[in-house]
Amino acid sequence: MTHMGLPVPPGFIITTEACLSYSGNKRRLPKGLMEEVQAALKRVEEKTGKVLGSPQSPLFFSVRSGAAISMPGMMDTILNLGLNNETVEGLIQITSDGRFAYDAYRRFIQLFGKIALEIDERSLTRS
Repeated sequence: MTHMGLPVPPGFIITTEACLSYSGNKRRLPKGLMEEVQAALKRVEEKTGKVLGSPQSPLFFSVRSGAAISMPGMMDTILNLGLNNETVEGLIQITSDGRFAYDAYRRFIQLFGKIALEIDERSLTRS
């Protein structure tokens, strides 16, 4: 997309190898991974002028799974990582749109619960 001249927000990748290492090592992060993530986060913050966790200039991420071969409909995505009780207030101030901000927060909670915590969405619906 960047080669086509389309605006693509900065980000970073945690490799499949790191994920496999985590899974194969009793769910322990590979040595040095957090330092690499912190350095990558700092680079994104510097490029965007936004800060993860800052209510005044909040930075949000989309966390996407990947595969060697793309399979439409099979990619898990957590939107709006970085939204919390403080940053949602900042998003309201920036956008002047509380409905938008709280809907984004709802989506984050919904997707994080489903994908990261493996909460069955059906268990949360009312009968």
